[in-house]
Amino acid sequence: MSIAWGAASDTGVLSEVLLARPVHYRWIPTNAVVRATLDAGSAADATAAAAQHAELEDALAGAGVRLRHVVPEEHLPYQVYTRDAVQMTHRGAVLTQLARPERRGEYAAVLRVLEEHAVPVWQMASAGTLEGGDIHLIRPGLAAIGVSGGRTDEAGAAQLARWLSHEGWEVRTVRFPEHFLHLDLLFAMAAEGVAVACTDVLEDGFIAWLGDHGVRLISSTYREAMALAGNVLALGDGRVLSARGSVRINAALKAEGLVVLDPELSVFTAGGGGPRCLTAPLRRDG
Repeated sequence: MSIAWGAASDTGVLSEVLLARPVHYRWIPTNAVVRATLDAGSAADATAAAAQHAELEDALAGAGVRLRHVVPEEHLPYQVYTRDAVQMTHRGAVLTQLARPERRGEYAAVLRVLEEHAVPVWQMASAGTLEGGDIHLIRPGLAAIGVSGGRTDEAGAAQLARWLSHEGWEVRTVRFPEHFLHLDLLFAMAAEGVAVACTDVLEDGFIAWLGDHGVRLISSTYREAMALAGNVLALGDGRVLSARGSVRINAALKAEGLVVLDPELSVFTAGGGGPRCLTAPLRRDG
């Protein structure tokens, strides 16, 4: 299925993606991962961030993905994690509603890109909070929405679930501790029917539900989840993008027969976001 602008799943062939270069990137204490990084006395290396993001762009471009970029703004240091501000669906874009005050302005640059390229905006979140890292389109017609209360809350998840349900989708709400920031630290689709999941943390009912829907799981540990090792980006056609530091997970993905693209992303994973967080798909086929 080809979609002019949008995505019916997290695993279709990725053809266009929205990125933000780390011109103003720095670590700010917005989540448990980066707080641990800062507590260790580390500081983000701007030169390394630029080089690593360029490596991410090269990997995506080499996979045939067209890159779109938002305009970086100095007061938005976490703008680089484009996933959270917009979610593409089979009907077009859903503009989300970010929880943290220091990130709320990110929607504006995203909206300007959507307007520039005439990308249809299907819905705009207006109830509670809703962030892209908690939204998972497992396959066409099947979605999971994470709720921690810290980022996406019950009201925000329920609003998106209503919109999708009205379109005939089956939607499951997945509750997890706020400590984990977004569901995509604990769960992410790697390819059609294959996901990385922190099974020790995720609720048993969700794990069983995934199995009932034919999703095989590569299990990640708590330590791997907090290092963003499970935060993978499916590219479609048997390819997946995963951070180079995710050594064991990458080996497991290869064992599933997937081709793994592994740019170095350590500056960004230390800040609380991996390959999935750094990318907002605009168009997927399938």
